Amino acid sequence: MTETTPADAMPDRLSVDPRSPHHIAALFEREIGIRLNGVERFDVEEYCISEAWVRVPAGRAVDRKGKPLLIKLKGKVEAFLR
Repeated sequence: MTETTPADAMPDRLSVDPRSPHHIAALFEREIGIRLNGVERFDVEEYCISEAWVRVPAGRAVDRKGKPLLIKLKGKVEAFLR
């Protein structure tokens, strides 16, 4: 494992959607990892560490604009840079 430095500190809340106010494009230059309850997830669209939740797609369901429907999963969230 790699150790995180203060420069690698992840924000409390981050979103993949560029239209979101929680989207930080500079962080996506590196690969981001998310662990929920100790299990690494690869399908996370948004997370919040302080509120302990992540949003992931709900199967193949999409809304009328073609974006995936998201569900909120709760648990211990850890974010890290690979």
